Amino acid sequence: MQQDRHDGQHGGQAAPATADEVIAANRARIDDLDARIIALVGERMAASRAVQEARIGSGGRRVHLAREMEVLRTYGDALGRPGTSVAMTLLELCRGTV
Repeated sequence: MQQDRHDGQHGGQAAPATADEVIAANRARIDDLDARIIALVGERMAASRAVQEARIGSGGRRVHLAREMEVLRTYGDALGRPGTSVAMTLLELCRGTV
């Protein structure tokens, strides 16, 4: 990721990264993480669609509220109140219109 910079003032050790370098490196990492998260959300949507189709195909309902509450609890326990909001958004994305 980051190349070591050497100069005489640091006895051959890497000079500390500048704020701009730290920001740029971490923004690139965030962009990579966001791309991976988006891909995972797409996979989750596909899996959810398959569950909904199977449930409807067997005479059930598209939405299973107890399962959604379990998902909300999982995200809330892991990430606090904002995690519940993330879970709500995921559930909305995954409900679809099967």
